[in-house]
Amino acid sequence: MKTAGQFTSPPTDYNVIVPDGWFQLPLDPDDRDRGIIALAERTFRGVDNAPHLRDQFMRDLQRKAKDAYAVGGIELYLSTLTIGPVPLASSLLISLPAPGEWPECSDADEMAEHLAGGDLGENGELGVVDLEAAGRAVRHRQREAPDPEAQMGNTLPTTNVTYYVPVPATKQWLMLNFSTPVDPLADRMVELFDTVAGTLHWA
Repeated sequence: MKTAGQFTSPPTDYNVIVPDGWFQLPLDPDDRDRGIIALAERTFRGVDNAPHLRDQFMRDLQRKAKDAYAVGGIELYLSTLTIGPVPLASSLLISLPAPGEWPECSDADEMAEHLAGGDLGENGELGVVDLEAAGRAVRHRQREAPDPEAQMGNTLPTTNVTYYVPVPATKQWLMLNFSTPVDPLADRMVELFDTVAGTLHWA
């Protein structure tokens, strides 16, 4: 496995290892509906008296998938993990914004400086970290106020962790955006997010 600094030409792909129990929802419009139906069946298996919740759940997934695809989303993972009856709701959106949608920063330090000069610099934690195989990246953690209408009634703050990772030998940036509305367990969930980000490597 090559590290980021060993690439003299752009990598052909990337790989990231996610936990068992994270469901990959297809973002391509041709495959999206099948994935939404499969996840809804899995989530509501054995629950026969909640058609309204199931419909709302599917509409929420449809909106998330469309929004993710519109911003260059490549992969979307949704957690189906639970602790007893408590769902460990979380998600990971991996995206590759089109060239020109980001400033042409040469490395993570320059990107961090650029982001710090905007709204992100005053919102949460922003810094540069070393990912073992993927190289230096910008990490931004923030806590957002709840949006019950957009989050199926969630009334707890949402914790987001975003990694901005430069793609070797290119001017593009791969983004890993983790999110969880499970506020009481946010720190533990962030530890998991950081572990997943640490598995990113180029192929």
